[in-house]
Amino acid sequence: MESAVQAEKLQAIGHNLLCVNEKIAQAARCVGRKPVEVQLVVVSKLHSLESIRAAILGGARKFGENYAEEAILKIDQVPHEHGLEWHMIGHIQSRKAHLVADHFDMVQSVDSLKIAERINSACEGCSRHLPVLLEFNLGGEESKYGWNAQNEDRWSELLPDIGQVLALANLQVKGLMTMPPLFDNPEMTRPFFRQLVKLRDFLRISISGADWKELSMGTSSDYGVAVQEGATIVRVGQAILGPRPTR
Repeated sequence: MESAVQAEKLQAIGHNLLCVNEKIAQAARCVGRKPVEVQLVVVSKLHSLESIRAAILGGARKFGENYAEEAILKIDQVPHEHGLEWHMIGHIQSRKAHLVADHFDMVQSVDSLKIAERINSACEGCSRHLPVLLEFNLGGEESKYGWNAQNEDRWSELLPDIGQVLALANLQVKGLMTMPPLFDNPEMTRPFFRQLVKLRDFLRISISGADWKELSMGTSSDYGVAVQEGATIVRVGQAILGPRPTR
């Protein structure tokens, strides 16, 4: 009986993945974008290796994790021969920067100059040039990490920090990430996504020569809206893997 339930769950993951990819494609086309412009990162934190393998069978190649130690156990057991990428999407403690630098293919959650410097130093030790995204807090929530960018009139105050991050030799800044407030209605997140696009455009004008291509925004509750507003990366977990197990 247990094996039958497990088989049903794994089959559901494949179906969910197909549905999410179809919704991404529809959202992209409705605003004149190409679906290939949007990367899907499957948020696998707290989920089992079996669930991750089911997603791989369904075509998933990018996975997002929040906790370094938990992620490393998975990374070590799922071979990279599938062309997998592992993205750190959670807040990084300074003392764990070396774990992130050693094991992840991208860090989406560089949320301060301090952590950027720690990761850069860790990359020096393993001779890596790590792609990263800079995280901004657009909702002003104390529970969220990232540079506070709630007040557009004070964006210029962010430039010294951002300039110092861009000067770090072992980090390759690829764009921005945000986690807006959670709403029952996904339309409520649209203004925050538009604001991230506006912030990206401000940084493009203010700091020349940097790569601001990527915009990571949108989760299971609002990724369709995020794609419509210009997301190049969406981070979707529960809509694919089901409810997240508790720790």
